Amino acid sequence: MLSTNNNILRLALKLPDKYLTKFIPFTARRKKLSTMAANLKFNDRVVVVTGAGAGLGRAYALLFAERGASVVVNDLGGSRDGAGKSSNAADIVVNEIKSKGGKAVADYNSVVDGDKIIQTALENFGRVDVVVNNAGILRDKSFARISDTDWNLIFDVHVKGSFKTTQAAWPHFKKQNFGRIIMTSSAAGLYGNFGQANYSAAKMALVGLSNTLAIEGAKNNIHCNVIVPTAASRLTEDILPPDFFAELKPELIAPVVVWLCHESCDENGSIIDSAVGWASKCQIVRSKGSIIRHSIADKVTPESVQNNWRVITNMDKACNPGSIQEATAGLMEHLETMKNHADPNTPKNIEESSFSFTARDAILYALGVGATVRNGDDLRFLYEGHEDFSPLPTFAVIPGMVGIMNSDVITSAIPGKTIELSSILHGEQYLELYKPIPASGELNSVIHVADVLDKGKGAVILCNVETFDERGEKVAFCQTSAFAVGCGGFGGKRTSDKSIATFDAPSREPDTVAIAKTSADQAALYRLSGDFNPLHIDPQFAAIGGYSEPILHGLCSLGFSVRHVLAQYGGNDVANFKALKARFSKPVTPGETLKTAMWRSGNRVHFQTSVVESGNVVLSGAYVDFHKIVASDIVQKLLSSSELQSETIFSAMSEQVNANLDKVKKINGVFLYVITKNGQAAGKWTLDLKKGKVYKGEPESGVKADTTLTCDDDVMVDIATSKLNPQVAFMKGKLKIKGNIMLTQKLKDLMNAQSKL
Repeated sequence: MLSTNNNILRLALKLPDKYLTKFIPFTARRKKLSTMAANLKFNDRVVVVTGAGAGLGRAYALLFAERGASVVVNDLGGSRDGAGKSSNAADIVVNEIKSKGGKAVADYNSVVDGDKIIQTALENFGRVDVVVNNAGILRDKSFARISDTDWNLIFDVHVKGSFKTTQAAWPHFKKQNFGRIIMTSSAAGLYGNFGQANYSAAKMALVGLSNTLAIEGAKNNIHCNVIVPTAASRLTEDILPPDFFAELKPELIAPVVVWLCHESCDENGSIIDSAVGWASKCQIVRSKGSIIRHSIADKVTPESVQNNWRVITNMDKACNPGSIQEATAGLMEHLETMKNHADPNTPKNIEESSFSFTARDAILYALGVGATVRNGDDLRFLYEGHEDFSPLPTFAVIPGMVGIMNSDVITSAIPGKTIELSSILHGEQYLELYKPIPASGELNSVIHVADVLDKGKGAVILCNVETFDERGEKVAFCQTSAFAVGCGGFGGKRTSDKSIATFDAPSREPDTVAIAKTSADQAALYRLSGDFNPLHIDPQFAAIGGYSEPILHGLCSLGFSVRHVLAQYGGNDVANFKALKARFSKPVTPGETLKTAMWRSGNRVHFQTSVVESGNVVLSGAYVDFHKIVASDIVQKLLSSSELQSETIFSAMSEQVNANLDKVKKINGVFLYVITKNGQAAGKWTLDLKKGKVYKGEPESGVKADTTLTCDDDVMVDIATSKLNPQVAFMKGKLKIKGNIMLTQKLKDLMNAQSKL
């Protein structure tokens, strides 16, 4: 067993804990740990700490002195609101440092006279290396009651004081080509707080000051960072609850500040939040945003802002521009896009669509995709009075499809080409649910063309749909891939990184199969849910599209199949459903019989749908991802009869490898997995990540395994599903590794990807 100091030891050795006790004797680990501690010294460094008479400042001063620094303990000795003056606070801390053999001098100047504080350092120690701007006061009042005095005093101490003290030290930092600066902000500065308008404004001002000093000082090895501490101090002693106050020890934050000021720390221009033995880096991020005019000639109107607002404020793909230059470069790209009359993110106008529905609409949809009262489990989708009544998960595609059908977002997607409705085929569909669909209400969708691909004889139009409920919370994301026959040849690109990939089913017998016959009236029933394309009802229109009779909606066939998968692996519970993807390979004629073959791989269930009468595969590359698998009794029996459960793990690994070839080849290793059952070898699999292959059996002729991993079938499943940490499995002897052990660390990303399936 590892000691309670395991985390410290792991940091000291910079090794995963699974190697810690196995290869390093305890005496050697203790020696290594003490060496690490000795490295973080401040011998010959002079540190100025303002407001160091108590609380955080005192903790900083004591720790710097303990690590060998000469410390200037600055404190005016005033009260929390800045009134009064006394030398006692600084003197007490100086005496405490000296009693422990440290070096310190007191300074009683106001931080507004920062040059005098720095002069104290120069006169007593001959130099200055670190400035920790910690001094602060509070004058809390509601915004309407803040006086000029309240405002000015707060800014004098926090902002001007930090500015004056740092500016006085700046030329010395530049001359010696070294300096470390800490600005002290606050959660009130980052997030605001009632009654602290003056204080929060000052604290956020220090973030801006730090950002600029980090840029200007970088070439002279001057680093400036912001600490956002939550600690017990005279500023917070009667504000925070007593129990919480007692846990906010300044000594738990001081090591973070000391590390940021060490010569070996490269951090610069960062905001570090810390409290109760925890630390985190904060960043100011911005959304991906949206262009709200598509050419230089366009005007921006309040309505165009309104129409794009959900995209403008969507933080799903938020980023942190590393500099003002990077932020400005993004604006320049958008300007060039407008000059060229093209927006790479939204080639066509963004459309908004509202969809109101009741339980009746959800029931009609369920009937349209084959739900029946003859199946008792389907009653939850067909009876509004059922205790678990809810729309089927695939009902979430309807709001977006209705919006697409009622707009020209696809038919006008290619400039200079008119796309006829009869020429459009549904190529692929992706759906991700963020929360179960309400039983009734209004859903609002934002629709835009994400990309247009030139496939020669046709064009592929990728249309993204984000759907929100009445509270503005995202319910679903859909991506519809539409193939426009005869609309290619316009010189566009053939591939897109915005397209969500399909994955072929495993090359083995399916785990289970479900069969359902469609009705001759299936398309007539399904279209009542909103897809009124005459291709599915009008024989003459179908003939124009090249069909002998109207065909079934692809989404109707998909609804049938997802019902089968949900029943077999999701316990028919919509809450277990996460996402789906499918490719529409061939059309279905109403009245034909659908067969859904299913393969489970972790929390992903692959499926392939074919027509029994013709054998044609109509849905391929398809899968459903579940938050939680709840297999039916039939499926459980099939799975339990399988020789090895881990076969599905390696099947899923193969998909991950094929989908990330460039990434996995960088691992550059060959791994042999030996899977045991009842203590005997029951199967072997090879992960050849030099060639990007996963196959059953030992390495091919001429290939040698770099690492061999041996574990029980159950252990392999538990590791792949994140129930068991591989390091823990190794330490407990459940996972045995031979060969290049360190190489297994590179498998982390691949195994993490598998665990999400």
